[in-house]
Amino acid sequence: MELHRRNVLGLGGLAALATALTPALSGCSSTLPEADVTAAGFGEDATGTVRLWCRAATVVGVRQVVDAFNASQDEVTVEVTPVLDGQYVTKLATAIRGGNVPDIVDIDDINSMLFIYRDSFTDLTPLVEQLDFADRLNPGQLGLATRDGRNYGVPYIADNSALFYNTELFERAGLDPVEHTRDLPGMLEAARAIGALGDGTYGWSIDGNAAGILGFVVQPHIWAADAPNVVGEVGEQRGSMADNDAVRRTFEFYRTMWAEKLLPQANFSGDGARWGADFRDGTVGMFPSNFSVAVLNASEEMQAKTGVVLLPGPDGSRATFAGGDNLCIPRGAPNASGAWRFARFALDLPQQQNLPAGGYIPVRSDAATPEYREKYPLAVAPLDGIEGAYAPTTLAYNLLFNQQDSPWIAAFRRAVFDGDLDGALTQGQKDFDRILEQAQL
Repeated sequence: MELHRRNVLGLGGLAALATALTPALSGCSSTLPEADVTAAGFGEDATGTVRLWCRAATVVGVRQVVDAFNASQDEVTVEVTPVLDGQYVTKLATAIRGGNVPDIVDIDDINSMLFIYRDSFTDLTPLVEQLDFADRLNPGQLGLATRDGRNYGVPYIADNSALFYNTELFERAGLDPVEHTRDLPGMLEAARAIGALGDGTYGWSIDGNAAGILGFVVQPHIWAADAPNVVGEVGEQRGSMADNDAVRRTFEFYRTMWAEKLLPQANFSGDGARWGADFRDGTVGMFPSNFSVAVLNASEEMQAKTGVVLLPGPDGSRATFAGGDNLCIPRGAPNASGAWRFARFALDLPQQQNLPAGGYIPVRSDAATPEYREKYPLAVAPLDGIEGAYAPTTLAYNLLFNQQDSPWIAAFRRAVFDGDLDGALTQGQKDFDRILEQAQL
């Protein structure tokens, strides 16, 4: 269950980060020199050792690519140092202040902007523009590494949310899974029909006491409606909760399923420790999650009766959380040229197309070749819908969503389990605005 646990920690284990965020970043604005990425031979003639820091939560996927890179040539050697997710921001900020930075960092895409706004990463725009597949990169992840039209990192591995469904239960209920997952009313109808099958089946399942998971799988419903709950440019952001119709209808959808007992009772206290076990056991019709939890950890029998689509909005359209990691080169990196050589290798199709073996999704839409589709059919939906990949660009994501006392989980639980929708949205608006005002750096 290592991969299953990895994803839970990656999504929900960042409370310590949020607590330490302000002191960690205070004064970490970089005065380190920036590599000349336009120099002749940059990233091509590199030699020596490249020190790569990666998140402990994603080390399996990182090592997979690093091992392939090191075996492919003998001019550059990449050495990997895993860093606990809850310590990553603090350790990197300390390294920047001390002037002793790694050559390249594999960083949670949500946290990329924390350092970009402190002028701590190298501007890679000329290199990104030279990529003949730049327009096929995951736009949500690339956006989290972009400021004022300049790219300070590239997407590396994607961890997208999607809606996985049990085709056998849909068939028993006499439903077409694609038609009944187009919008919230259709999914509610499907949940009722599947719940009516009896035999301990449920229409839906979600771990309702895991902050990171709720941010990962619930928000895409509102993004699909083009109604984000964090609006404005960094520095002048505010929440959009109280008058956000998509948030209201999404919470109403979950409240109705809870009130009608279409969700397992265990969802009330589900904290991620057994995330997806009920779906993998075949007792749940629809399950919002990611590839690793829903598919990679499932039996071959369960995989054979699993389908997947992106998460729909209240009235249609689809979206996915643009989770995963970006590769960024800190200013002052001793071997920036070698770092880019590795980054370029990591983005090549052979490496990207092998990512599902480690539980991740490629960041290039053109990775979905016929061969890829045949080998990883349940890892195709995020690539076909890559334009729907999104995550908010904000310096307060962890405070708003990942902490266990965050306003997002508080609003969800108040609306869904307590039935106080108006109170949840009103208080959520106040808490979002307060945190966003305090978090502007």
